Amino acid sequence: MRIDAYEDPGTPDRRGGWRYLVWLVRRQWPRCLAGAVLASAWMVLLAATPYLMARAVDHGLVPGDLGALAGWTGAMVAVGAVNAWLGMLRHRTMTKVRMDANFRTVKVVVGQATRLGAALRGQVGTGEVVTIGVGDVQTISTTLTAVGPGIGAIVAYAAVGGLMLSVSTGLALVVLLGVPVLGVLLGPLMGRLQGREAEYRERQSVLTARIGDLAGGLRVLNGLGGKGLVADAFRRDSARLRAQGYRVGAVTSWIQALGVGLPMLFLALVTWLGARQAAQGHISVGELVSVYGYVVALGWPVALLIEMGHQLSRGVVAARRVVAFLRLEPAPDDGTRDAPAEPSVLHDPASGVRIAPGRLTALVTSRPSDATDVLDRLARYAPSDATWGDVPLTDIPLPQIRARILVADAEADLFAGTLSDVMGVPEAGLGGADGVDVRHRRAGATSRDTPADSDAVAETETDAYTYADAYTYADADADTERPPGADGLAKLTAALHAAAAEDVVRALPEGLDTRVAAQARDLSGGQRQRIRLARALLADPEVLLAAEPTSALDAHTEATVADRLKRARQGRTTVLAATSPLLLARADVVHHLVDGKVAASGTHRVLLDTEPGYRALVARDDEGTEEGEATR
Repeated sequence: MRIDAYEDPGTPDRRGGWRYLVWLVRRQWPRCLAGAVLASAWMVLLAATPYLMARAVDHGLVPGDLGALAGWTGAMVAVGAVNAWLGMLRHRTMTKVRMDANFRTVKVVVGQATRLGAALRGQVGTGEVVTIGVGDVQTISTTLTAVGPGIGAIVAYAAVGGLMLSVSTGLALVVLLGVPVLGVLLGPLMGRLQGREAEYRERQSVLTARIGDLAGGLRVLNGLGGKGLVADAFRRDSARLRAQGYRVGAVTSWIQALGVGLPMLFLALVTWLGARQAAQGHISVGELVSVYGYVVALGWPVALLIEMGHQLSRGVVAARRVVAFLRLEPAPDDGTRDAPAEPSVLHDPASGVRIAPGRLTALVTSRPSDATDVLDRLARYAPSDATWGDVPLTDIPLPQIRARILVADAEADLFAGTLSDVMGVPEAGLGGADGVDVRHRRAGATSRDTPADSDAVAETETDAYTYADAYTYADADADTERPPGADGLAKLTAALHAAAAEDVVRALPEGLDTRVAAQARDLSGGQRQRIRLARALLADPEVLLAAEPTSALDAHTEATVADRLKRARQGRTTVLAATSPLLLARADVVHHLVDGKVAASGTHRVLLDTEPGYRALVARDDEGTEEGEATR
């Protein structure tokens, strides 16, 4: 049975850890059944070898019957060969069982993360998601080993008990009662392990989140002088996790030690009792050999039963974490009213911000979080009483809002892949009029030109594209003849031009087909920011809300982006959260926020002349801009 990594994983059972594990088994029950049958046959045949050996001794070796001895010996060789083949099939089948559980859990977790969308970060930490992906998924898949060898161990244990009955009732009772006694002795430790494992798993999630925060904000921490404080907190959390790991290890070591030692004592007892009965003449020499063989054969089932209990204890803890994540729900969407048909005013009563349609509006505050909170409320990423026209945002279905309002986060994720994929360039519409895929061209080249080799050439050619030109064909009548790829090429070129990102694409060896790492770590901070902005412009939303879109750019590039952005968004609603004078000077309206509320509104020049607080806030960036231009 083939494993399809892309098939629908099904609807998981979210009622508990055990039920989730059972759901994984049910989703591939034919494969699990095959694994259980193969494992049972494999282990039973392991126990059959002592039985055949006893017959070879009693019926061939002792009476000197070479024919019988050769026959039973041949049977043992045949059983060994068949068992080797069964062992191979068992291993392959159980590998597929684990892979299916792994892929299925990954798919339901990724699907849940996608379904939660923007609500994900508000409900669960990054460390928890990472730990589920790199730890819990593997633990759960390993737990499904119990379906094959675990069941096989039980069947083999019962089979050996039945074979022992043919030798001695007393020995059979010792064998059949021995493993339950081991379970009673190890049971409390298994329960204790679950508790310790759950606590360790919780601390691991917290520490993973702290690592991510520390790595992502290291530069800021260095600037603020807070790296030492965070490092001290990390060391304390790491020490607590290590101590908890020692406690988990202590319980695990006892389980493993008893799991090895107690079965050996148990098997030694069976061997001793069998030897006494042979010495007293109650059983034959061949039967004594078979008893010893049965004792050795029981080593596998007993060890696997103990290991199964250990793995199930860990697997349930991991499954509970996955189930807890799957139980999270996105923000309710009860909207039933349509969004305004025409561009309308966006209003955030909490801050007093009012966004006029078709204008470039800027939000300025000394606390960047206040501005991003306003953007989140205006885009309905946070609960609010914001309105669009005369309609509360909460009354509008979320898909309508997402289709028309876009938040361009300064730290928006950039996934690994080709640059065209990162930007969200559609596959259709990229074929140029000459049949050449425009992703292979460098920015600034036309269908008849060779790639641009200098900034001057790139600037001259891309200046021919304005944002309005990008939609010449898109807005034309249906009867207008459009060359192949005109729409995609024009929109892409215009977006790259507006974000001053042509040189980014031109510098890459394969242009838009160049593969970039996750979060575009192989690009500079300014390049990443321009790619993010170009991606947002390519989406062409009716309302664009951008947080610090030029914070990582030098003054010259920032001025270029400011001019082009204003032209690109002419007649469309755009809101920028920024303190850069280069952006503010081009805004139609600037709202100065103090403690999260509008303190003053007007043009950049008016606020500079009339608002000392605004002037002092903006002057810091203005000085940095002048220094950058002086040293450029």
